[in-house]
Amino acid sequence: MESNLFERKLRQPKGVMLRELDGEAVVLNLDNGRYYGLDEIGTRLYALLTAADTAEAALAAALAEYEVDEATLRADVSSLVERLTDEGLIEYDDGEPGA
Repeated sequence: MESNLFERKLRQPKGVMLRELDGEAVVLNLDNGRYYGLDEIGTRLYALLTAADTAEAALAAALAEYEVDEATLRADVSSLVERLTDEGLIEYDDGEPGA
């Protein structure tokens, strides 16, 4: 799954609202009425993932910003995307079915 994930484009679903406050984010999934919180790094990764052409491009941008080795960041991004898709807070935008 991981290699396929990084070749794909992600987007914020229509039923999700995000509000940034002091570098962190509060995310509301309107479909289930649940609120979620993202810390500063999670907020930045979410922004990169939803703006980039692929998750790989988002990973490259994050590597340029943070002092972390690629393997660690790749695992962390993969885990974050899995949790966000499970909660309906991010979705694939390339016509293929979800994770």
